[in-house]
Amino acid sequence: MSVTRMEIAIAACADLFRDDGEIVASPMGLIPSLGAKLARLTFAPELLLSDGEAYLLDENGVVEGWQPFRKVLDTVVPGGKRHVVMGANQIDRHGNQNISAIGPHEKPRKQLLGVRGGPGNTVNHRTSYWVPRHSTRVFVDEVDVVSGVGRARALAAGAGRFHEGHRVVTNLGVLAFGDRPSLVSVHPGVTVDEVRAATSFELDTGGTVETRVPDDEELRLIRTVLDPESLRDKG
Repeated sequence: MSVTRMEIAIAACADLFRDDGEIVASPMGLIPSLGAKLARLTFAPELLLSDGEAYLLDENGVVEGWQPFRKVLDTVVPGGKRHVVMGANQIDRHGNQNISAIGPHEKPRKQLLGVRGGPGNTVNHRTSYWVPRHSTRVFVDEVDVVSGVGRARALAAGAGRFHEGHRVVTNLGVLAFGDRPSLVSVHPGVTVDEVRAATSFELDTGGTVETRVPDDEELRLIRTVLDPESLRDKG
């Protein structure tokens, strides 16, 4: 059975939530959302899915509970019971993230979203990222604005206890940012050299493997239950 790159990315996003237990998953964007729902339907039935505002939902959108955003900010976020998958306009070699602006802070070339929830997310609980187009414009040596902090900045600010930059899933592979940035896996059909060429900083590739392909049951769920309109391939 042939598998598309986005189906592989969905399975990789699902794997972000392995061993998370009963926490709130906050995936931002279609591919991370499909990944969280796939995890819920397969290996992580205890995962809590939120609509981002006031309700907890099942994978079909049926309301399972009430959780207003104020409660999320007051208890869930600072309590570490959340795993968010954010976007990123830039990520640097330290794992810092930028969704705020491109260019000098005093006169940016492009205004983006602002820091939004980046600081609170990255110092309070597990944070991952989804990057649909892996390139040197995204993976830069140093971000223009720090919206979400990497490990070094979290430690310097005394917030390292709760910080956990987990993984970055892209259209080419999966990265991790620990003591040094590393390439965890490359998607089938992608080479390590391709990822290196699309990244502005050096990656540790000593342990790089091939990203797993979703199995037949996962593909059935993706194609017939979660995304029968194939929106995953239209972005």
